[in-house]
Amino acid sequence: MLTQEIIRHKRDGAELSAGEIKAMVEGISTGSASEGQVAAFAMAVFFQGMTHAEAAALTLAMRDSGDVFHWDLPGPVVDKHSTGGVGDNVSLMLAPIVAACGGYVPMISGRGLGHTGGTLDKMDSIPGYTSQPDNDLFRKVVAEVGCAIIGQTADLAPADKRFYATRDVTATVESVPLITASILSKKLSAGLGGLVMDVKSGNGAFMSTFERSVELATSITGVAREAGLSCNALITDMNQPLASAAGNAIEVQNAVDFLTGARRDARLAEVTLALAAEMLAITGLAADRDAGLAKARAALESGAAAELFGKMVAALGGPADFIESPGRHLATAGLTRAVAAPASGHVAGIETREIGLAVVELGGGRRRADDRINPAVGLTDLADLGVQVTKGDPLCVIHADSEAEADAAQAKVLEAYSIGAAPDVPQPVLKIID
Repeated sequence: MLTQEIIRHKRDGAELSAGEIKAMVEGISTGSASEGQVAAFAMAVFFQGMTHAEAAALTLAMRDSGDVFHWDLPGPVVDKHSTGGVGDNVSLMLAPIVAACGGYVPMISGRGLGHTGGTLDKMDSIPGYTSQPDNDLFRKVVAEVGCAIIGQTADLAPADKRFYATRDVTATVESVPLITASILSKKLSAGLGGLVMDVKSGNGAFMSTFERSVELATSITGVAREAGLSCNALITDMNQPLASAAGNAIEVQNAVDFLTGARRDARLAEVTLALAAEMLAITGLAADRDAGLAKARAALESGAAAELFGKMVAALGGPADFIESPGRHLATAGLTRAVAAPASGHVAGIETREIGLAVVELGGGRRRADDRINPAVGLTDLADLGVQVTKGDPLCVIHADSEAEADAAQAKVLEAYSIGAAPDVPQPVLKIID
């Protein structure tokens, strides 16, 4: 089957067969399809779109381009995927909460790029933690602890890696069917029985409008079912940072505080527990969402989730006393600086993307994929949308390693926050798609 003929069919608006899609993915995997042909195929799909059946065939073909996990465990295997945001450390609490309720969570996560933070970068801020273990250790930790948060290995959906790299430089990343196949191929390769999507919507999200977020969530849930995977989605608000902290070690500390009950940000708690409830409901670990919510809350309040997080960290090479003494192990920045509100009033708006870029200015994010990051820097005590402030009150606290970096981050924060009349504050969970 000629690669150029497959591209021509899609260019002209035809629906590709599963065989054509499989041949295209084989070309991407083996290198028999040239870089130009991969780019042309991506652009053809970008303009012509794909049916759910085509996207499902693409998902399964990319899944089968590498290793596929098969689990033999006494409970359901389930995961969550977020489209990315600022102050979004949900995975760190969610995995042990669901594991404490009887689920098994092999959470394969990614690194941050642009203004969004990456779960893998957060876990890498824990000394000794092995974020990319071999398959045997990954299986062992999931089976014995109930959850493991790791990064994608070279053997999981390798076709997606090449395809995404081409999409990234050909302005075709935003294609909904290609986003769908990229996400689901990796999740299906992890051997999941259930998946819950957290699709962000707002000025800090990849999909900035509610309508585009619903389009993506509908595509992912529909294609997942075509591929035999039970999948629901939550549309959640990203018109402000989700946690009161943004940065890597800083968000890990925030997660430990959440798990132990030392401090819990209200919006973060609502989203985390709603996702946990959905994961428990779709796997049958709870009768419905309400029962799942009660079960998840009990696992959190009892300390069971905190205990499992500590066990996971230790099993993957981190400190045995991490949950008890995170401050002994997490890096801290050289200086802190409060950013003063320039006027009195309410926090009328937050340009959330600018908050993420402030962390990048500090060295806590990447401008390029190969950049090294500073785990210690970031922002804490971020003021919520709608709160009343007096001129001079802190909007946040900057954690930096130099005055120059703090100056740059402060400028971004002041650009991001607007002070004025009290706004309408969106609910954290905007919609559930099932």
